[in-house]
Amino acid sequence: MDLATQTHLKPLRDWLLFRRNELEAEVHAAELARREPRAAAEHEVSDQKDTAADAQQGEVAQAQEQRDLDELAQVQAALTRLDHGSYGDCADCGDAISLARLTAQPAATRCAPCQTAHEQGTSGHAGLHTSA
Repeated sequence: MDLATQTHLKPLRDWLLFRRNELEAEVHAAELARREPRAAAEHEVSDQKDTAADAQQGEVAQAQEQRDLDELAQVQAALTRLDHGSYGDCADCGDAISLARLTAQPAATRCAPCQTAHEQGTSGHAGLHTSA
């Protein structure tokens, strides 16, 4: 981890904790909504269009909940890295992740060049690192 990141660990930790709490609340609300009995809806007259719309809304809600669960896992992993002293180090090359990247994506596990290589499916990142 570079010196700039070390001086900003408290705000980064605070943001991660805030986001974790936010995500936990969103996941909890989604779980409650999913379990909520639909007694009122059971007595309403509906057609195939209503049924299809309900199914589509259910799929969207499920996708949103999964997205929140995935982000929650990433945030929790970042907090664990903070506790273990490995936060801010690239999981692939070991170099410091820039403060600008961590500010934009506090749960980032890779430096920008390694993330680019990962997304492109390339194994190496030689030549991708820049001095910036």
